[in-house]
Amino acid sequence: MPGTLNYKHLYYFWVIAREGSLVRASELLDLAPQTLSSQLTALEESIGSLLFRREHRRLVLTDLGQTTFRYADEMFRVADELKSVLDSDPADRPLTLSVGVAASIHKLIAYQLLEPAIKLDRQVHISCHTGGLEALLRDLKSRRLDVVLSDRLPESNPENHWGIHTIGQSSISLFAIPELAAQLRDDFPQSMHNQAFLANAIRTPYAHQLMQWFHDQGIRLDVSVEIDDSALLKVFGRNGFGVFAAPTVIRDEVCRQYQVEMIGEVESVTDTLYAISRNQVQAHPAVEAICTQGASKASKANASKKTD
Repeated sequence: MPGTLNYKHLYYFWVIAREGSLVRASELLDLAPQTLSSQLTALEESIGSLLFRREHRRLVLTDLGQTTFRYADEMFRVADELKSVLDSDPADRPLTLSVGVAASIHKLIAYQLLEPAIKLDRQVHISCHTGGLEALLRDLKSRRLDVVLSDRLPESNPENHWGIHTIGQSSISLFAIPELAAQLRDDFPQSMHNQAFLANAIRTPYAHQLMQWFHDQGIRLDVSVEIDDSALLKVFGRNGFGVFAAPTVIRDEVCRQYQVEMIGEVESVTDTLYAISRNQVQAHPAVEAICTQGASKASKANASKKTD
């Protein structure tokens, strides 16, 4: 489309199309019909095509006019919503929070990490996007995201001055269907030798630690299945295909949701979670809530672990 779209002319077109008449639109806009007609002509000339055709003194949208109206209708509906938000008291305005969640994070944990934002005393519109850490960080840098939740630290780069906040930490536990868990629990971890194991194909930091821990114990696992989706991996576990690992902090929910039981806990292997923001100081109230409350919980968990 040559030139720059004149949004005032587009608005006039939208009102005319919505009202179905130049006369009614001119009354609504408090403009003379001739003035409105000239504005519409200017828009059509800038586009290089007609938006209306006349049929028996009626204005009928052309195919391009119908397409243009659909876009304009969405644009001005959103603009009306924005005006309502801007006219409201600042304390009553809803917050918009765009969160990137590393694909390797258990979704049950991701929800727990987002709870401080969800429970703010004001409305929060949250959109979540999962993916690889590098892609999420690019979106964070370009301001398409407000915060990224990750189970690993970003690579060091002097051009990036990320705010890094430790917001969660948990030991790792092993789970299986009740019959298998009962067989393996008493002599754990030696009972795991040659046991069918369901591995997460997304190489999470704790997964590497866990495999090294088994190696140090002289235990060899039979890695029968590798799956890059933590929920699907648990479904395989629920159907008796083998043992799987998950952070202990979501033990009760994992057992309830997938009808499995915990075999044992590996305290020396931990899953550490981070909130990554563009700056250390948070201007976004929801991001601040995630970082500060998450950091407080992580600190209390560490203190409790040292006491134990």
